Amino acid sequence: MAEPYYITTAIAYPNGKPHIGHAYEAIAADVIARFQRMNGRDVRLVTGTDEHGLKMDQTARGLGRDTLEFATEMSNYFRDMCAALNISYDEFCRTTEPRHKEASTALWKAMEASGDLYLDRYEGWYSIRDEAFYAEEELIEGEGGQKLSPQNTPVEWTVEESWFFRLSKYRDFLIALNETPGFLEPESRRNEVLGFLKGQELRDLSVSRTSFNWGVPVPGSPDHVMYVWVDALTTYLTGIGYPDNAEMFDKYWPVNLHLIGKDIVRFHAVYWPAFLQSAGLPVPQKVFGHGFLLHRGEKMSKSLGNVVDPLELAEQFGVDQLRYFLLREVSFGQDGSYSAEAIVTRCNAELANSFGNLCQRVLSFIAKNCDGGFTAEAPVAPADVALREKVRKACVEELPQAFDRLALSVGLDAWMQAVFACNAYVDEQAPWALRKTDPERMKRVLATLCGCIRDLAVAVSPVTPMASAKILDALCIPQDARDLAALAQDNALQEIRVDNPTPAFPRLELPQNGDGA
Repeated sequence: MAEPYYITTAIAYPNGKPHIGHAYEAIAADVIARFQRMNGRDVRLVTGTDEHGLKMDQTARGLGRDTLEFATEMSNYFRDMCAALNISYDEFCRTTEPRHKEASTALWKAMEASGDLYLDRYEGWYSIRDEAFYAEEELIEGEGGQKLSPQNTPVEWTVEESWFFRLSKYRDFLIALNETPGFLEPESRRNEVLGFLKGQELRDLSVSRTSFNWGVPVPGSPDHVMYVWVDALTTYLTGIGYPDNAEMFDKYWPVNLHLIGKDIVRFHAVYWPAFLQSAGLPVPQKVFGHGFLLHRGEKMSKSLGNVVDPLELAEQFGVDQLRYFLLREVSFGQDGSYSAEAIVTRCNAELANSFGNLCQRVLSFIAKNCDGGFTAEAPVAPADVALREKVRKACVEELPQAFDRLALSVGLDAWMQAVFACNAYVDEQAPWALRKTDPERMKRVLATLCGCIRDLAVAVSPVTPMASAKILDALCIPQDARDLAALAQDNALQEIRVDNPTPAFPRLELPQNGDGA
């Protein structure tokens, strides 16, 4: 039986259409999921939309819309984004679904049974935009003395009856958990959370609201709805059948990886583990807070006019190209920057001119000059062995090991070095010249290259699934020979067959009406 692997994205708040940050996270999660599937794991990738809370209700009302109708429309934009970017999710959860309300209610009752919920009065600062409560000492001063959250969002003084969760009870547990190697990464996020936990007494958390009713009702308190983050975080349980499907839940929980943006680390590394511990459920194995994507080094905002639709980028430059660029360009876990010029430059240099050109020149040469195939019988030369070893090391060891530790750009760099080595080998061996002087040696050179191209296409397939499939189809590689187990067998190709090779990575051009990004 395949070992299970459960990965989630953050549950997107759909009060606006998806932006490049949503696309970046979805792509990264999909690449990790595809990689783990290729590694033989039984993967479950869950994503979805977090549709409750005051902000969502206010946005809908401001547009004169029914809130659920508005939420459904906006949620569909996120489904469309996943479809357009080739995100292979197994479950798309909406927090407005009946099954999710059942999961949230079950979690609430489990926390209540632990004695961790009590009724009191909340007085304090609340950010509608963040859907978050902040202590006085966390606030910063904005223009005109206006109080702002640490995220630079407006806060307002809120007074209402509320259910509270005994977060203070779990301070020592949370410190120990976040000090556990591998639980929260990268290190900068762990240091930030430990600073928060150790630097002050942990206050109990308000976990219900009475000033609006757009949310999951609190069991036994019909005037209260659950704090939107209790509701949103529970989606990770909904996506694996909690509380009714015990078989699925036991199979996939605890989650292997929560992949989230760095701005919501506290909710996932402090509140969420405490809720789970209270409910008697295992805590996540890993939380990873990735960085932000900046446009030409600047944060994106509507006022600056630099907000870019990720689907437009995918349409302009290609889905696989956009996926590759984002994971190759940005050191995963850190902030990164993008622009149309950067996308075109990197994708042309590495995908079109290097890997794409390598594939096309070799496969089209075979199709044209070798009747689409041959059997390689000449002995293997030292240069062949050296290239094969370099490519195998990159594809079977370096890239998988880097992807396993979420160092995605590091893995792609190792892969790219192997591509460069293949191009150098082509130039050195010059099969077009061998065709006249030593046809048998030409076949061995081409067979060596085909084996390397096969390995490279399989290894990068989690990032560029459509282009990799196109290359492997042209090489007539069986579907069951396109995973890491097949690569590990070191089955060098002898019988070469090529079928209709066409360019997998055409060269990109900058849009003529400006840079497009």
